Amino acid sequence: MAFTGQGVETENRMKRILFLSLFLAGCAVGPDYKRPALEVPAAYKENSAELGWKQAEPRDFAPRGRWWTIFGDPQLDDLMAKIDASNQSIAAAEAQLRISAALADQARASFWPQVTGTVQKTESQPSGTTGPIVGQSVNRRTIYSLPVTASWEADLWGRIRRQVEAGEAGTQASVSDLVNARLSAQATLAQNYFTLRALDSQKVQLEATVAAYEKLLELTRNRYNAGIVSRVDIAQAETQLNSARAQMLDLGVQRAQLEHAIAVLIGTPAPGFSLGAGELAAAPPPVPATGVPADLLERRPDVASAERRMEAANAQIGVAKAAWFPVATLSGAYGYQSASSALWFTAASNFWSIGAALALTLIDGGRRAAVSDQAIASYDQTVANYRGTVLTAFAEVEDNLAALRILEAEAAVQDDTVRAAQQSYDITVNQYRAGIVNFLQVAISQTALLNAQTTALTIRGRRMVASVFLVKALGGGWEEKK
Repeated sequence: MAFTGQGVETENRMKRILFLSLFLAGCAVGPDYKRPALEVPAAYKENSAELGWKQAEPRDFAPRGRWWTIFGDPQLDDLMAKIDASNQSIAAAEAQLRISAALADQARASFWPQVTGTVQKTESQPSGTTGPIVGQSVNRRTIYSLPVTASWEADLWGRIRRQVEAGEAGTQASVSDLVNARLSAQATLAQNYFTLRALDSQKVQLEATVAAYEKLLELTRNRYNAGIVSRVDIAQAETQLNSARAQMLDLGVQRAQLEHAIAVLIGTPAPGFSLGAGELAAAPPPVPATGVPADLLERRPDVASAERRMEAANAQIGVAKAAWFPVATLSGAYGYQSASSALWFTAASNFWSIGAALALTLIDGGRRAAVSDQAIASYDQTVANYRGTVLTAFAEVEDNLAALRILEAEAAVQDDTVRAAQQSYDITVNQYRAGIVNFLQVAISQTALLNAQTTALTIRGRRMVASVFLVKALGGGWEEKK
């Protein structure tokens, strides 16, 4: 659009204003983001690998891989394949990511002029008592208009840039939340699966125990019929047998609940899902060197999310600070306007306008100060949340490294306990057959053996779950870095 005469001078002025606006737009008020100081230990206490310290940078978007394959369970692999497609927590996190991306796009759109086109036809009849001569007739008027208006806010103080910065950081936080939702769902599925398999193994053990108790009850009845033992021995044998049967039945309640929880995780209605019986793995996979704690800040998606929310909150301080400075706006209009539709789009009906405004709020009753205080407090809150998340991450790794180390030693001791209890039970049963001891001694050895076997299976299940939790605590696996 070219102008002549006075229009050229106006155009030159607007160019100077625009150049000055772009020059001033190089500065943005408010603090630039810097990661707050954080104490990072050089190594994990529960791990002997001394690999040295390095500065951590978020790498939570790095592929996690199929970490669950370290357990070598095909059925677990099949269940995991359904997580991404059907888990509703992951779907909600993905939708939240799209919301955050759209909000960032909205903030980014403020960099550009807002252009509006309007087609208007206006009928008007001025009052006859407001003209130069009261009572003089005033003609009715019809105005046809086709204006195109544009306005643009010069980002002199970086308000828009800070909003965009906050929006982009929020989007990155939502990406990390999505990664964390996926990892949490996978870890919960694995935890429920191994707990269920521990129950299956315990049921197999109880079935064998019930079979042994039934044979012993039959032996006791034969001895009673032969007049060797009293009726009390039969009652004790029946008590032991029924107690084992009750324990086996009770496992069904826990197993059903775990099966239903797995159905929810893979997005399947519980009534239509069932999981066949299986055995618990003998032992969890070996734990390799877990690297240095700084790696954890790169891998954990919840840590990355907390940091990016901290960055977004820091940018909001700049947005609040910018409210103390004038807002520069450039606006213009161009189009056609006429009282006759026949002359609407002729050169004579052309009109244009261009102008600049500088607006500053003078009195707001302390609103801007309150908004600024709120932004600073919100940032301080995100800093505290970030540091708390990091501390929790370190603790979770140490917890599960300690659990695996201690449970491995406990499992070895418990296996010895099971062998000793089995030997004691076998000897006591042989002594009972020989009439050396009464059935009370047999019942005591039966209880000790069953408790030892149950504890051993419980420890095995806890070791598998601790392995899963360690994977989750490390941000999704422990593969070696390339």
